[in-house]
Amino acid sequence: IREELKAAERKTARNPGMLFNIALNSGGPPEIVEATKRLLAAQVPPEELDEQRFAGFLYTSGQPDPDLLIRTSGEMRISNFLLWQIAYAEIWVTDTLWPDFRKRDLLEAVLAYQKRDRRYGGINKPVVAGR
Repeated sequence: IREELKAAERKTARNPGMLFNIALNSGGPPEIVEATKRLLAAQVPPEELDEQRFAGFLYTSGQPDPDLLIRTSGEMRISNFLLWQIAYAEIWVTDTLWPDFRKRDLLEAVLAYQKRDRRYGGINKPVVAGR
């Protein structure tokens, strides 16, 4: 697996437009605890702490939060990874197992994502009949 990941890194090293993270054996709660420990060690005053500052102590510091979470194997759970970062990510689930995931699956996920109405937690006002 490590060799495959290294090969993927080499093949995509010069691609400037997209970040692609694969979470293998990742744990959201341990990441949040580790970030909290680093925050405390840095002696960040409570009045200077906000979501953006906290995010700077996560493993993905400096990266934008994911727009799309692709969940393979048909599981209807997020599997404990990137818990902080995926707060507003769109989730797309496929029955395809990860080893069998191919370009066509990625294309299907991206096409479905493009049809989504991204509100980032906002609520659209409902249309009221007669007004």
